[in-house]
Amino acid sequence: MKRMWNMLFKSRLELLEITLLRSLNARMRLSDKDVSNYTRLRKGLEGEQKSDLWLEGLSEEWLVIHDLLLEYNNSKFQIDTLLISHDKIYPLDIKNFEGDYFVEAEKWYTSAKKDMKNPVHQQDRCVVLLRSLLRDLGYHYPFEPYLIFINSEFHLYITTINPSLVFHSQLNRFLKKLNARSVKLNKGHYKLAEQLVALHMVESPYPNLPAYQYEDLKKGILCPKCYSFFSEIHGSSLVCGNCGCKEEVESAVLRSVTELVLLFPGYKITTKIVRDWCEIVKSEKTIRRILGKHYKLHSNGRSSYYSKS
Repeated sequence: MKRMWNMLFKSRLELLEITLLRSLNARMRLSDKDVSNYTRLRKGLEGEQKSDLWLEGLSEEWLVIHDLLLEYNNSKFQIDTLLISHDKIYPLDIKNFEGDYFVEAEKWYTSAKKDMKNPVHQQDRCVVLLRSLLRDLGYHYPFEPYLIFINSEFHLYITTINPSLVFHSQLNRFLKKLNARSVKLNKGHYKLAEQLVALHMVESPYPNLPAYQYEDLKKGILCPKCYSFFSEIHGSSLVCGNCGCKEEVESAVLRSVTELVLLFPGYKITTKIVRDWCEIVKSEKTIRRILGKHYKLHSNGRSSYYSKS
């Protein structure tokens, strides 16, 4: 397996569920529950991406695996980031909580006294499952799990010291502590990383999405920066009336076709449907030229369509 850096074994990709909910949020009215789910997923990803940047300060003698979804004994569990050192495994659970929280009798609450799942207990479950999985694979490394609170606007009122909780003000010191422990890795560490990445599961996001129909979605091309609809065409560029972003028509159409295929994987790509979907680009000739340049035409009279292969 080719690694992107000396230490990064698996990078983090945006969840397809977030991509699809972003499109639906712009093109239809989501329920409060769906908006809340989309906001939660998006905020979680933002925190994980901040953590990924922070961990770029880790020395080369570590293996970093982001975003693992694994299964053991029919129980699925997710690891936000897994660090592999020469003698230990470090599962990191990244939290992008914001505001004031407090703990009473091992129960966690928001400042509004709304109870929530205890993230320490959630991580304990993941560690038990991961340890069992690695044991079955023949590995017996000790574990050192941490909860990383990446948001500087988070504060936890707690009466006891828990060294597994790392707060924003402690991030630099924590990274220095890890780098002080770096020792050269061997082939066994890389084999473990390869096995875990091979076991990573990809779940379909579609069962979690709200119901939607093509006819009910607002048509047009979304701005890649603010996700408003492009409102003007100036020459060969589209212009967003909300944020002023400009994008070449060809790039915008291709991006919109990708969005269409993700939302409706069973649809065939035709000049007619792409023109309808993009809306702001009225010329079928332009649409046909762009599709012909980047997709393969399956010619069959009025039933002709395009595909990637």
